[in-house]
Amino acid sequence: MCLRCLALLAALVPAAAGAQAVDSLPPDLSARAAAAVNDVIRATQVPSASVGIVRDGHIVYVQAFGHARLSPPVAARPDMHYAVGSISKQFTVAAVMLLQQDEKLSIDQPLSTWFPELTRASEITLRNLMSHTSGYEDYAPQDYTIPAWTHATTAQKIVHEWATRPLDFDPGTQYQYSNTNYNIVGLVIEKVSGQPFWQFLSTRVLQPLGLSHTIDLDTQHDLLEPTGYFRHALGPLRPALTEAPGWYFADGELAMPASDLLTWDIAVMNQALLAPASYAEMEKPTKLKDGKVSNYGLGFTLGSMNGRRLVSHGGEVGGFVAANYVFPDDRIAVVVLTNQEASPAAGMIARQLSALVLPGGSAMATDSAGEAWARQVLDGLQHGRIDRSRFTDNGNFYFDAQAIADYRTSLAPFGAIGSLRETTKFDRGGMTYRGFAVEFSSGKRVNLSTFTVPGGKIEQFLVEPAS
Repeated sequence: MCLRCLALLAALVPAAAGAQAVDSLPPDLSARAAAAVNDVIRATQVPSASVGIVRDGHIVYVQAFGHARLSPPVAARPDMHYAVGSISKQFTVAAVMLLQQDEKLSIDQPLSTWFPELTRASEITLRNLMSHTSGYEDYAPQDYTIPAWTHATTAQKIVHEWATRPLDFDPGTQYQYSNTNYNIVGLVIEKVSGQPFWQFLSTRVLQPLGLSHTIDLDTQHDLLEPTGYFRHALGPLRPALTEAPGWYFADGELAMPASDLLTWDIAVMNQALLAPASYAEMEKPTKLKDGKVSNYGLGFTLGSMNGRRLVSHGGEVGGFVAANYVFPDDRIAVVVLTNQEASPAAGMIARQLSALVLPGGSAMATDSAGEAWARQVLDGLQHGRIDRSRFTDNGNFYFDAQAIADYRTSLAPFGAIGSLRETTKFDRGGMTYRGFAVEFSSGKRVNLSTFTVPGGKIEQFLVEPAS
């Protein structure tokens, strides 16, 4: 075991109480919450998790576990800022709804009102953008940092590169998650408000809710106390390659302590910032043109757990993954912030903590056939081999010599691949995503996430600890 992992395992207790640490749960429930977090940290080896719980509309638990930095070791604290990635989209939607309440725009206005030069802008509305039904291709579906993201850019450049391409589908006919949509929304906010996006978000959303510890990841990245990490397969944790300036905008610009995100969740429960009609729009399933319904509203993924209504969102940027679960009718929320990209830990912890406060809760699973190509590629990597003709340029960039060595050394001891079962499949960013559950002859299990482009080349092939 690497020294960094030993340092991590030494921190499987709540960090020393610091600013904003809260624990008013009953002692038995508090102990079970800590045990659940520690179990996931042990299983996944994620460096740290900052977690929080709201019950009865009040913050009752905020604790941090593990290490925010591994070398030299720095314990995680509840007051530390973690990037929340796409959870930021909820805040962007709130900004739009405020402008609609001000009668400065309508979410059903065509995009051509502001950006007629974008593809089929007269057929696409703000509602299409915020519900991911526009057809614009996702500029950032990968779960690792690709070369393009290491060079500075602007939201305008991103939008005019990706939203002037042919659509992936006709507007309103499909749901397909796309970060491009929300960069466009951010630019619309700037045009309508006459202010930079961050300024409008700060003055109209963050400050009124008292989110004084939330920062702009694009201009204040150096204020992040935790280091973001990644790993190749089950190899050692290494500092993540982060995005350059300009890649953080209205689709994923925020970083904050868990307590700020919990405060946002309470505002959602209390309908404290927006008119009730605006929250109703955000939490309403999206009806497609064929009459089918998407489980995404405006900035919220819609679902249920243990029979309770759930509005949620996940988030990921370089080195960080977050999960935000809100049960509005029960006045319960669970927040989990972690500092390792492509890790399932945030979702695992969020489900387990939700099960504690919603007894009997469980995650839904899917089941479909595995595919031989994934087995072949995984077997090759397990033995230190790669057929580069099967990968895109970005995929080959990711699998440098270090990555291939880490895959081989971490997976070879598991023995031959036993079962490989496809569990998830959907389209995103002009590519097809597939998730697989893998079990080796030794009994060891991992998850595999892939993206393939049209024609079958592999853009992403990431192995993660089994959830």
